[in-house]
Amino acid sequence: MKDLDKIIQENRAVFDTYEPDDDHFKRFEQKLNVFNSKKRTFIAGYILKAAVVAVLVVLSGLWVYDNFNKATLKDGIALREISPEYGEVEMYYTLLVNQKYGEINQCHSIDSTQKKMLVYELNEMDSIYENLKKDLITNPNDQRVINAMIQHYQLKVEVMNQILQQLQQVQNINQQKSENYESTEI
Repeated sequence: MKDLDKIIQENRAVFDTYEPDDDHFKRFEQKLNVFNSKKRTFIAGYILKAAVVAVLVVLSGLWVYDNFNKATLKDGIALREISPEYGEVEMYYTLLVNQKYGEINQCHSIDSTQKKMLVYELNEMDSIYENLKKDLITNPNDQRVINAMIQHYQLKVEVMNQILQQLQQVQNINQQKSENYESTEI
């Protein structure tokens, strides 16, 4: 670096005598304009990219919120969300229905295809209950909807009791037939 300074100082008179070409300032100005425009577009590009990312984050957040919110409302409102007393009623009937499902599944007097068909029909009854849960969204304090939901549980338990009684009768008849068959063979 000292050598360069020394060369410039020694040849100062030579450097001051020569003028740059006329086109030099025009070329220099053009290069500056190109450099400044690139810098502006470069900064504008970063700002534009940041804005696009911000918009995408906001839109994805809204989409997630909307889908999770709709998912909870799509299923409807359960009785337990109305009051604790209705929650106890719902829990009682849910446990009773599950117990009846277990008894039906343990019954040996029907084959697996009949069981599947029976369970399918009982699940079809639940579609009515799901519609009632959706109605409860629009009318959360409507006693008619709440009573209809409770009656649905009562009706389902009653139907399941009748099914179990009929299955028990079929099982008794089959047992009597097998006993009669065994007594005639002896």
